[in-house]
Amino acid sequence: MSFVVCLAALFFLMAVAYRGFSVILFAPIAAMAAVLVTDPAAVPTIFSGLFMEKMVGFLKLYFPLFLLGAVFGKLIEISGFARSIVGAVTGLLGQGRAVAAIVLVGAILTYGGVSLFVAVFAVYPFAAELFRRSDIPKRLIPGTIALGAFTFTMDTLPGTPQIQNIIPTSFFKTDAYAAPWLGIIGSIFVFTLGVAWLEFRRRRAAAAGEGYGADHAEEPVASEDKITIHPAIALLPLFIVGIGNKLLLSWITASYGTEASAALNPDMVAHPVTVQVKAVAAIWAVEGALILGILATVLLGFRNLASRFSEGSKAAVAGSLLAGMNTATEYGFGAVIAALPGFKVISDALSAIPNPLVNEAVTVNVLAGVTGSASGGLSIALAALGERFVQAAQASGIPLEVMHRVASMASGGMDTLPHNGAVITLLAVTGLTHRQSYGDIFAITCIKTLAVFFVIGVYYATGLV
Repeated sequence: MSFVVCLAALFFLMAVAYRGFSVILFAPIAAMAAVLVTDPAAVPTIFSGLFMEKMVGFLKLYFPLFLLGAVFGKLIEISGFARSIVGAVTGLLGQGRAVAAIVLVGAILTYGGVSLFVAVFAVYPFAAELFRRSDIPKRLIPGTIALGAFTFTMDTLPGTPQIQNIIPTSFFKTDAYAAPWLGIIGSIFVFTLGVAWLEFRRRRAAAAGEGYGADHAEEPVASEDKITIHPAIALLPLFIVGIGNKLLLSWITASYGTEASAALNPDMVAHPVTVQVKAVAAIWAVEGALILGILATVLLGFRNLASRFSEGSKAAVAGSLLAGMNTATEYGFGAVIAALPGFKVISDALSAIPNPLVNEAVTVNVLAGVTGSASGGLSIALAALGERFVQAAQASGIPLEVMHRVASMASGGMDTLPHNGAVITLLAVTGLTHRQSYGDIFAITCIKTLAVFFVIGVYYATGLV
């Protein structure tokens, strides 16, 4: 019965998310309903002592990343830098390479620190314009944007500042550059197969005489504005984030050691504020790098930002609050589910997989798929089973950097099922439906899921990290 309670809570949350209801509202309802069935008297205690504790703990660690990423992305968009980058990439590849151009634009923005949700809004107008000129069916745009923004630059390429690559750092005491060779190999795998699939779909549509189409919803107006920002200037803030992340990580580790304490007044000397630096060094480094990127964008694009900064920053803050709270409530939900008796049945079944890397990949993939969230599923898996993963890796002689990369990649596998928030947002922004465009998104999902097992195979075959 307890096992059924766990599954019912999980599928209820998945169902309400698919129907478009707020996870912030229904995650605690689903969690507390499961507790109510198990032990009614425990509901208030579990709500305050577990659900809220875990939710707030997640926000304490990661909300600044959501906020800074959203602000940085919005500034890149409204400053005109995103348009300049699109123009440079399409000019370099040519109009005949529209699919690859949009994939690369999404990849550049998200690897440079722009939140993937923000990237959807920033890339879509240019994708629509380019696909219209190339007479490529509009229904292929969501899959193209998803490949560029939701896959290898989200969790596979070493150093990516996206939250899915940062969450494992606090569990495995690693950094954002964990297992760089495996990350690069996995990224090439995803990019190559993904572009090949989309090009196959484009050629098939062209052979059938299908073009861009007409009477589409949410169709952006073609812009005739001349791009006046040099691409090198537009790319500079993105480079600053990437380089700053690496340099700050080295500086923080060297300067603060393993533990940092601070006492701001004499009364605090006996009880100073203390932080275990190794658990948060990667988070601090990304936060600092994003701040540098924001400052660089403001300085370089001040003329275009001056009149739009107020409204743009408000929209970014609102978006970061929604994204952060969505993920935090899913994290609290996962902690409650993990505490239920029925979860032991699930974890025991998953632990029956003997190989630690395959075990981790399957576990994270399953939970990301059920919750419809890469960061939510990853957080749930590592919060509930992180210590077990560490012990299994140490017993098998597997570097924790490899565990980090596999967990991060697995989170971005089956997370993009139809109820995924980013998928729903992407389809809404482009004015397309699941029926029209989800097939290509699902193909990218399958490629991304396959990639993590490919990388595991590469590790065992070569020993590369």
